[in-house]
Amino acid sequence: MKIMHICLASSYTEGMAYQDNLLPDQNAVDGHEVLVASDCTRFENGVLTTTPPEDKLLPNGIRLVRLPFDFIFTTFISDKIRKTKLLKPLIYEFYPDVILFHGLCAWELLTVAQYKQEHPKVRFYTDSHGDFGNSAKNFLSKNILHRIYYRLILRKAYPQIDKIFLINLENEDFIKQMYGLPSHKMEYISPGGFIPNDDDWSFARQKIRGKLGLSPNDVLFVHSGKLDRLKRTEELLRAFSSVKDSSFHLVIIGSIPNDMQKILLPLIEADGRIQYLGWKLADELIEYLCACDLYVQPGSQSATMNTAMCCKAPVMLQPRKNHQPFLNGNGWFVESEDDIARVFAEISGNPQILKQMSENSTKIVCEILDFKKIAARLYD
Repeated sequence: MKIMHICLASSYTEGMAYQDNLLPDQNAVDGHEVLVASDCTRFENGVLTTTPPEDKLLPNGIRLVRLPFDFIFTTFISDKIRKTKLLKPLIYEFYPDVILFHGLCAWELLTVAQYKQEHPKVRFYTDSHGDFGNSAKNFLSKNILHRIYYRLILRKAYPQIDKIFLINLENEDFIKQMYGLPSHKMEYISPGGFIPNDDDWSFARQKIRGKLGLSPNDVLFVHSGKLDRLKRTEELLRAFSSVKDSSFHLVIIGSIPNDMQKILLPLIEADGRIQYLGWKLADELIEYLCACDLYVQPGSQSATMNTAMCCKAPVMLQPRKNHQPFLNGNGWFVESEDDIARVFAEISGNPQILKQMSENSTKIVCEILDFKKIAARLYD
């Protein structure tokens, strides 16, 4: 089977652990021919950068083609319109059986809809990453881009779309309000994650804990991402430092925006139990997640939470609708800095609680986060 992933709104970056990476990877493992069509942006050390157009074969056999957007008035407008005349001939050349368009915000949905109309046996899927927490954040974006431009495109392409996969539970409300689409084609599909086997998990855990000089009784917390204010890293650091437990260790992985460096770096430097390691690609990040005893994400969403659970880690999460499926005896919901401190104090008094929570994370992963099961839904 030929499967095409179109990532014109997601800055496909080799080596990351997002759905745009892991789902094509699983398709390739399952024996399918896979093509990823991306825009010409990628993340380097956590910073979005422009990359030249390219057409290359990745080590796992996936073909990656980066397509420049057509220039329309300005680069800013071109990046929002997301139109490229090079996509249509690429689709017709590859002749896919399945197309998954990642994101609902691009002119090129119309190109895929036209192809589907001409080739009705093709399965045309889209997924939605947008909700009111990460999209339509200002007047122009909400009322011009989403409620007019993207809405018109989606409503025209909609008859040809077979399914809209919802990446989180808040997507449905956003799609209904912004684009006026009914829900009968919508289907929840967890972002999933990479699941190491037991031997790889044990090896990575011992490797990283040895590298950090941790004893078996030490408790390792990991926090990661693009550490802006919404990640609530500042509150996390203050809460962690308020609990004086010498067995506690906190590793921070990710990028710190310029406006947050003067706030976060002094807090990190003030506590010898905290280490900031900078940006890590997926393989190394996964090793740290295997080594940790609790993944702490008290702020905005991150796909790393799913990967952490796949690495048997319990989780600390913000209480929101999107997180409800992922917490069932395997961690804590926290709303305030005091809540975070209370969790650290509870663990300090009874660190053994994390072992059972780890087992519960593994149970949830088997039910809803296994990428083998997620990928199989594209083949039905």
